Amino acid sequence: MSKAERTKEFIIQKTAPIFNKKGYAGTSLSDMTEATGLTKGSIYGNFADKDEVAMAAFAYNSSLMGVTIRAEMAKRSSYREKLMVYVDVYGNFAALGSSLEGGCPILNTITEADDTHPELKAKAVEALMGWKERLTSLIAEGISAGEFKADVDAEGTAVTMIALLEGIVLFVKATGKSTYRKHLVNSLNTLIKGL
Repeated sequence: MSKAERTKEFIIQKTAPIFNKKGYAGTSLSDMTEATGLTKGSIYGNFADKDEVAMAAFAYNSSLMGVTIRAEMAKRSSYREKLMVYVDVYGNFAALGSSLEGGCPILNTITEADDTHPELKAKAVEALMGWKERLTSLIAEGISAGEFKADVDAEGTAVTMIALLEGIVLFVKATGKSTYRKHLVNSLNTLIKGL
């Protein structure tokens, strides 16, 4: 990796948690320079503008989420246990570390960029649809393996799971009340056990 590539990666790693927590509009150049210890010129010498930093930060945060999920899934053997990884991860974002302490990067980005940043929204929607496809495939594999009932709607179940998972993040983040986490986790447990 060249020095320029290392610097670019450093900027992404240091600003990604800020973009995930404060959002695109809420993250200022001062936030970026403070997090990196670099000057405005150094940041914009590596990125064309704030948009490019935000796009890279979203990609980094999404990748970090994927790495976390895949690492936990590798420890599980059954399809049901693999689905429970999502419940475990989304039920406890605080345990994931500072990069994702702001919550799910897909939910955060889609919510904020909905009407303000079409390119960033498109990346977040692409990540959401990829997530839906991965969950749908996992459920379909569980059906094929005989672990889940043959009449389970894999795609419908995937969409329902995502809505409940994002609901955990939304309710807990908005209210600070962990009782909502418990209710939604219980609903997810019931859904997964019923497959």
